[in-house]
Order: sequence, then structure tokens, then C-alpha cells
Amino acid sequence: MTYPKLRQHIEKLVPLTDEEFAFVEQHFVCRKFKKHQFMVQPGELVPYNYFLLSGLTKLVYTDEETEKQHILAFAMEDWWDNDFEAYYTRTKATLSMECLEDTEALCLSLDNFNALRTGLPKIDRFFLEKVMAGFLAGQRRILSLMTSSAQERYKQFVAQHPTLLQRLPKTQLAAYLGVSRETLSRLDL
Repeated sequence: MTYPKLRQHIEKLVPLTDEEFAFVEQHFVCRKFKKHQFMVQPGELVPYNYFLLSGLTKLVYTDEETEKQHILAFAMEDWWDNDFEAYYTRTKATLSMECLEDTEALCLSLDNFNALRTGLPKIDRFFLEKVMAGFLAGQRRILSLMTSSAQERYKQFVAQHPTLLQRLPKTQLAAYLGVSRETLSRLDL
């Protein structure tokens, strides 16, 4: 069991010896998911945090009254994603995480996350950096939704995620940007 993508990902922020990485990877379980399969579903506990080795997912909040779906995020290889509130508080999910492609992920339980941080304290720096980057990205997204036009949001997305753009169905991208499919077609000229 060796996950070079995980090691490369961690070592962008924290160098590891072979022994340290062997300790890290023993805390993960590898799972494969099919396209349209849910990794997280509302009302269920969230046993794992997911590091994507391959594939593409979307994180969605569904309004129970209107049944409208609000896409919070997409994730692809080398990204982490989850209903983080449910995972960290051991409560039931309010979000769903669905595979848009066949997906392979390394799964980290909360108990293993805590054991990893205790057993290898320098991994705390790695997770702190990831959490801060996620927080900043979320803050930028909120500000963009509040202050930017649809055209500006589209340009920001294209600039930040050019490879992701090619993999997303237009209806999914439109929902993420908060515009209709027709509006997206006009922006995508």
C-alpha cells in the first residue's frame, strides 16, 4: 500500500521521511466510487474525510422546501472535500457529495485523523495550511457571489480552474455560478 499522490500532496507543505509517510498512509483506506454514487448523503453520519486520487465530485446543499440544489464546491484529484461540519462534529450531514466521474479516494476517519495528528505532530502544520486555504477560498467565493456579476464569476472560475472547466457539464457549472444554463451559454462565447 503506497500512495505517491498523497505523499506529493503533503510534501508540498511538510517534508516527510519514509518512516513518517509509512505512518501517515496506514491511517487511510482507499475506496472506489462509481459515477453518480454518493460519498456523503444528507441525514447520514460522515465517517471519512476524502482525499481524491482521481475523479470529480460535487458538494451540494438541497433546499428541502423548493428541492433546489445549491452547488457549494467541486473537487478533483489532489483535493480534499466533504461535509466538514458533519465530519468534525460527528453529526448527520446536511450536504451531499456525489461523484460526477468514477472516483478513487483515500478515506480518513476522524479517529485516524486525531491519531495521525497525535502520532506525528508536524502533520498538524499540513492540516492547518489546508484548512486556512479552504477558509480563504470559501471567503473569496462568498464575496464573489455577493459582489461580482455572472460574467465576472465565470471569468474567475475559468482563471482559477481551467482544467476543471473542461470536465464539468454546463448545467453543473451554471448551478455553481448561480446562473441559468442559457445565461452560461451567453457568457461562454
